Amino acid sequence: MDFAAVLLAAGASRRLGQPKQLLRRDGESLLRRGARLALASGAARTVVVLGARAERLGAELDGLAAQSVLNPDWQDGMASSLATAARALAGFDGAVLVLACDQPALELAHLLALRDGAAAAGCAATEHAGALGVPALISAQLWREATGVRGDRGFGAALAQAPDGAVWRLLAPELELDLDTPADVDAAIARGWLDPL
Repeated sequence: MDFAAVLLAAGASRRLGQPKQLLRRDGESLLRRGARLALASGAARTVVVLGARAERLGAELDGLAAQSVLNPDWQDGMASSLATAARALAGFDGAVLVLACDQPALELAHLLALRDGAAAAGCAATEHAGALGVPALISAQLWREATGVRGDRGFGAALAQAPDGAVWRLLAPELELDLDTPADVDAAIARGWLDPL
């Protein structure tokens, strides 16, 4: 299956009070780890969308075969990052794996399962308390709509409205923990998904 990968890493981590992209797991920043896992998934291209602190964060990607792009409108929410990625991938006509760098439990096995699931169903997404979210492998047709989403929205609504059997679901409760608050960081450290601060 021909697909690209997009790592969303543009946010300012305001509620957390520190850049979540620079939190570490096994000595590696979550930003670099996310890009490395995206590359290892078999993606034909990997695009990392940066915004807040772009210059500082970009150094974390040194030596990786990932393309970093700047979302100048990062404060407008996730949709602006998806639109930025869509522009960077102009001309690419395959599916797109979308992932975020703030899921500390993310493993390569999750991404490979999504890849295999999408090969059969067309799309694949991670189930979060009944809703569909990232990481997700979006069909080429749905990805073309990326420039039309607005605000802090992704593809969840479109995936939820897809016909039965059109979206393979990854059941991975560990991916429900993302890093928005200091309590989330404490929980991830307790589970061994983040290095102690």
